[in-house]
Amino acid sequence: MKADIRGISYHYEHFGQGEPLLLLHGFTGSMDTWRFFSDALQNKYHLIFVDIIGHGKTDCPTQPERYTMSEVVEDLVALLDLLHLSKAHVLGYSMGGRLALNFACQFPERVLSLMLESASPGLKSEEERRLRRAHDRKLAESILEEGITSFVDRWETLALFASQDQLPEQKRKALRKQRLANTPSGLACSLIGMGTGAQPSRWSQLSFLSMPVLLITGEQDLKFCKIAEEMKTRLSRAEWQVVKNSGHAVHLEQARLYPGLIADFVTRHSPGIQKGDI
Repeated sequence: MKADIRGISYHYEHFGQGEPLLLLHGFTGSMDTWRFFSDALQNKYHLIFVDIIGHGKTDCPTQPERYTMSEVVEDLVALLDLLHLSKAHVLGYSMGGRLALNFACQFPERVLSLMLESASPGLKSEEERRLRRAHDRKLAESILEEGITSFVDRWETLALFASQDQLPEQKRKALRKQRLANTPSGLACSLIGMGTGAQPSRWSQLSFLSMPVLLITGEQDLKFCKIAEEMKTRLSRAEWQVVKNSGHAVHLEQARLYPGLIADFVTRHSPGIQKGDI
């Protein structure tokens, strides 16, 4: 499906019965990240898939300022309004997790529960953010200069994704196809507009979030395990699941147990009244 959302043509799908569950993919991904959810959860939840701006079949405007976290959060609010949903459970992976957290900070009244897989509240100091912005801008320039294939070749060799080498060949090919389907300009603007250095730090706001939060990390992803450990101490209603035999992309590396992990958490935090007129 396509919808004009605040001047951007967004690609999204929604189906299934039950409480609404909004799913947000990571950088270089698309809504196809969550296809394995369809059979497992569509009879339990109203699943909402969306290609985040600059990814998949959603528009890729050339102005990085249109990609900021605050702008994209407003887009998600407009999408929920379009679907006549006052609230939703929100699940995000990596970049999508940062987006989900920003959504919860800006519009906590629209979030029933929050699930963050391998996500961060951002960098704590302005100096860290400045250095990261410079790094991301240089990376964005290389994507535009060298093209998507060259970028994906390098992206797949990052230590963060080393555990994905153990995935079956079919899964690795599908993941690469998903990454290559994006455009250089979309990924470049996404890096500049909503990269880790560009987003505001949300560390100080964690203690104000009152919705239930599930933190998910793979045991081999030591960096994000450390981040989740600190996040849990600041959140008032947080649970933390460390998934064995997994790295950064838990949903991909442990796809069989992942839907059950999500379903258990959502079921325990479902008031049952979400859909209706705004």
